[in-house]
Amino acid sequence: MPAAAASSGLSRTIYNTFFRKNSVFVTTIFVSAIGFNMGFDTLTDKIWDDANKGKQWKDIKHKFEQ
Repeated sequence: MPAAAASSGLSRTIYNTFFRKNSVFVTTIFVSAIGFNMGFDTLTDKIWDDANKGKQWKDIKHKFEQ
């Protein structure tokens, strides 16, 4: 029973903080989406750069500049 009470308290706190007012709910969604987008873009760019190291212009342009 104590675990259920703690879970209920946590659920109530989350609800009262993020979902009770529509303006806060929508703001939470937008901030979360933007944060996820930035993190995902950074991660995929890092993976792409690691997989193609030495093949991209930023890696070889020093060979062609005088």
